[in-house]
Amino acid sequence: MEIRTRFAPSPTGYMHIGNLRTALYEYLIAKSKGGKFILRIEDTDQGRLVEGATDVIYNTLKITGLHHDEGPDVGGDYGPYIQSQRMGMYLQYALDLVEKGQAYYCFCTKERLEGLKTSNQKGDAFARYDRHCLSLSKEEIQANLDAKIPYVIRQKMPTEGTTTFHDVVYGDITVDNSELDDQILIKADGFPTYNFANVVDDHLMQITHVVRGSEYLSSTPKYNLLYDAFGWDAPTYVHLPPVMRDAQHKLSKRHGDKSFEDLLEEGYLTEAIVNYIALLGWSPSDNTEIFSLKELEEKFDISGLSKSPSIFDIKKLTWMNSKYLEAMDFDKFYSLAEPRLRSAIKNTSLDLKKIATLIQKRLETLNDIPRLVDFFDTLPDYSTELYIHKKMKTTEEIALSSLEACVPVLEQLPQWEETSIHDAMMNLVAELGIKNGQLLWPIRTALSGEPTSPGGAIELADILGKEESLRRIHIGIEKLKQLQ
Repeated sequence: MEIRTRFAPSPTGYMHIGNLRTALYEYLIAKSKGGKFILRIEDTDQGRLVEGATDVIYNTLKITGLHHDEGPDVGGDYGPYIQSQRMGMYLQYALDLVEKGQAYYCFCTKERLEGLKTSNQKGDAFARYDRHCLSLSKEEIQANLDAKIPYVIRQKMPTEGTTTFHDVVYGDITVDNSELDDQILIKADGFPTYNFANVVDDHLMQITHVVRGSEYLSSTPKYNLLYDAFGWDAPTYVHLPPVMRDAQHKLSKRHGDKSFEDLLEEGYLTEAIVNYIALLGWSPSDNTEIFSLKELEEKFDISGLSKSPSIFDIKKLTWMNSKYLEAMDFDKFYSLAEPRLRSAIKNTSLDLKKIATLIQKRLETLNDIPRLVDFFDTLPDYSTELYIHKKMKTTEEIALSSLEACVPVLEQLPQWEETSIHDAMMNLVAELGIKNGQLLWPIRTALSGEPTSPGGAIELADILGKEESLRRIHIGIEKLKQLQ
């Protein structure tokens, strides 16, 4: 049997981390077994639709490499893949259940239903429907329909016994049928409810595995009873525990937690985000942490899914992102870094590729670039305390003498490039009888004006050029002389 999974988001806004993880697991379940991954847009809740949200879904799947085999934009044999375009079929399926005695018309008004809530003796916020309309005769039903009285269609739930279903993550789960309400299948506006449309579409699209959040566990018995009512085989259920901000709180955009788009804007790489999200609830058979999407397709096994909630750790993602940046092919890295470098550095004479080479292995995110390189454009105002370094055994006095000694040597260099600068400075170290750091640390500090910098004195001098390097060294000398 071919494995067929579906990602069925509602176009109601941004792509949050939990949604993306669900899509990723559905993709991996299918691809790890040579199956099909389907995209279906569930837009039956018209009141919650957000303009442009469907494009966000398409773009996210494209950017992450989760390419769907069937969907609204690529077609397929089981379309349409947008629920609102499938409207003609849902009512007929509900009417089939009415004919079988598995569902019934309900003409109760909102006022009556509200009255049920207020008369609930337990004080619950929700009162179970009392089946007032279940006893209506065919003649009464037809009269109401002819009078165009608004109605919904409800599923007739069993009132005795239990319903059991098996979930890949949580095992066998059993509920008492007496706890189940007669859920609405078709709403008064003619649109199907989320649960009903899901079951019909999943069956017609031959979906074999349904992956969703554990908050839907309580709805699953209703799904199964619908499958039973139609005489259809139920899919394999995979319910995922939530992704948490901390031990008590789920991730929430309202509380400032990041969406996928937010993470991209903050300089995280798509590949690192996907890799990290894959590990939020799934453990590989070994201790490997870094996976390409292709490697995930090969390694993923559904048995590795956990029932424990996962905490989204931004520090762990940041670490993983730094590893991706460090290992990235330089040309690819430069294509990502160049726009940020050009924005931060206005001096067009500087070699941005040389700067990119220095910073690649020092970045945690791409958004670190401006902070690391802005000194190339403008020397910051800095304290002479930066020249003091215990490990390098430098003091302000040593720094001043070293800078004064290097000026004539650098001025006389016939060729300004990294090798010649290095050789000249090493010869000067030997001539002065000092340690390398006692010369190079003061030069690096004078050139950058920062406590740390990507690259040392030689690399910075090479990039800044002779004139600018000497100008900055003279500024350092003047700062240090003012202390005397």
